Amino acid sequence: MTSMLNNSTLSALEQTVLFSHQRHQLLAGNLANIDTPDYKTRDLSVTEFHTQLKAAIESSPGDRAHYVPGRGMEPISKQQALEQVRDVSKQILYHDGSDVSLEQQVTQIAKNQNMHNTAIALMRSQFQTLQVAIRESASA
Repeated sequence: MTSMLNNSTLSALEQTVLFSHQRHQLLAGNLANIDTPDYKTRDLSVTEFHTQLKAAIESSPGDRAHYVPGRGMEPISKQQALEQVRDVSKQILYHDGSDVSLEQQVTQIAKNQNMHNTAIALMRSQFQTLQVAIRESASA
């Protein structure tokens, strides 16, 4: 049962929800400071997040490695690779301040909300499938 909950789809969806939550906080801060002189908008790189997530999902334990002092490069598990995706959420992009527009920020928030809602809907669907499987095995 634990292996079903730790599959790459649920882990990837969890990372997507966490990323979109952190990004939403930054975008909301941009909106709150839209009229602040010399305010530089902040964002997270969606492209970098998708790149890291794809690499984590497609890797097998032997495909990815990290440096361990004194031992060199060692393979990491798929779960460790997915955890490294969280690092993207810490890489805040600062813009030069010339791109602050209400329309652009609202558009980015809407896109981010779409990503979040899609991930939640997919997670809900997978949990419902698990519930059906549990009910069926209990009644068999």
